[in-house]
Amino acid sequence: MPSFSQQKDTISIKGNFDLIYNTSSTYKEYKIVRKSRLNNLRNKVSDSVKQLNNDLNLKGQRINKLEQDLNNINKVLLKNIAEKTSAIRLQNSIFFFGIKLKKSSYKFMVWMIFILLVGVLSYFIFKYKNSFLTILEAKENLLQAEEELVMFKKKSIESDQKLRRQLQDEINKQRGI
Repeated sequence: MPSFSQQKDTISIKGNFDLIYNTSSTYKEYKIVRKSRLNNLRNKVSDSVKQLNNDLNLKGQRINKLEQDLNNINKVLLKNIAEKTSAIRLQNSIFFFGIKLKKSSYKFMVWMIFILLVGVLSYFIFKYKNSFLTILEAKENLLQAEEELVMFKKKSIESDQKLRRQLQDEINKQRGI
């Protein structure tokens, strides 16, 4: 957008054109213009064109600078996005025995290991309980067998004593005592 001074110069240039046209004399169909006024107008137009070119160059340089700034900002933004993406990937993964796993895979694997360990523990508890019951039963059978053996020994001792007593009685009868 042209500044106030440019508008003033533009108006004065237009005014100068009108002034030159109105103050010039006519000869047949042609207008006769004073050289000084024409040179003055040419200088003003040339200055205005130079100023407009300078403004255009400055605005072009400013646009280039803004484009460079925008490119730099885009590069920084892309770098930040890449860093954020890698940070999210790193946050969502776990290194397990040197293997990079997603957290969901790691959780699944940990739960499977936990379930497997609970299953193995349940199996060993079941086996221990069965062997403990078997041992208790064997102990009870052993105690019963020992009691039967003790009873058998008592009975055999008693019957042995009876037999000896009877034998002694028979021997004593035979001897005549």
